Amino acid sequence: MGAAKDLVRLLILVEVIVAIAGPGAAALSMDYYAMRCPFAEYIVRNVVSEAVMGDPTLAAGLLRLHFHDCFVQGCDASVLLDSTASNTAEKDAPANKSLRGFEVIDKIKQMLEAQCPGVVSCADVLAFAARDAVLFAGGPYYGVPTGRRDGSRSVFSDTFTALPAPFLNASRLISLFSTHGFNVQDMVALSGGHTLGVAHCAAFKTRLTTETATLDSGLGSSLAATCKSGGDSATATFDRTSTAFDGVYFKELQQRRGLLTSDQTLFESPETKRLVNAFAMNQAYFFYAFQQGMLKMGQIDLKEGDHGEVRKSCRVVN
Repeated sequence: MGAAKDLVRLLILVEVIVAIAGPGAAALSMDYYAMRCPFAEYIVRNVVSEAVMGDPTLAAGLLRLHFHDCFVQGCDASVLLDSTASNTAEKDAPANKSLRGFEVIDKIKQMLEAQCPGVVSCADVLAFAARDAVLFAGGPYYGVPTGRRDGSRSVFSDTFTALPAPFLNASRLISLFSTHGFNVQDMVALSGGHTLGVAHCAAFKTRLTTETATLDSGLGSSLAATCKSGGDSATATFDRTSTAFDGVYFKELQQRRGLLTSDQTLFESPETKRLVNAFAMNQAYFFYAFQQGMLKMGQIDLKEGDHGEVRKSCRVVN
């Protein structure tokens, strides 16, 4: 009976993934590596576990890598490619200069290539690693369908309009996310990924002087001192539990302690305030919505089959 129930749950999960993600999801599979690299997920999880245990701040870095990959040309590991003499890659764009976790991906890929050469794509590694980073930070577990291929293009200018800027308001965030098939709930839930990590003063210093009506005065003073002493490269956490994946981020927004303009706008806008309040009150609801959003995000503009490749090294094309 137990095995039968597990099978039913798996079938339901696959149906949900296809329904959420649309036609592109059908080309991916929950057991894509079952025959050719059956321990792929375990290898990724073990490396991520070791990394996050050693440095809990890496959970935010690994989640952000996947997000910044998928929003620029789709989930094709383009964010991992190194710049060359003739091309400045995505990872060296201004919005990506603070990305972290590349060395964790390198280690995972090295171990996968030793176990099953040329099988597991870097794009799938990013999807697995983000899921496991969230899990080890206390967040929800969700299945990751696989079969993505790695792209060959990575150009820094592609990031300019593709990634959400820290000064966007709710309406512009909704518009940007909708171009990738996300609804308002998806956008607010994925913004909740800011429950992990930090931002640099360059991203929020303008808010300290132009948005005082929506910024807690105590936080504003503290942030101003941080930026004055450390300059644009100084950092502040998104919420007070910055290495734990939880609903505190939304509670902070209710107290007008959102770090970025693009954070606080979610509470100030009638289009999104209801969801902020709901997620703040019910963490389980936030976790559920975040799972759905991540499943959608992992399907953006996929390269499958003969489109793309499986890189031997995530930093260079084959």
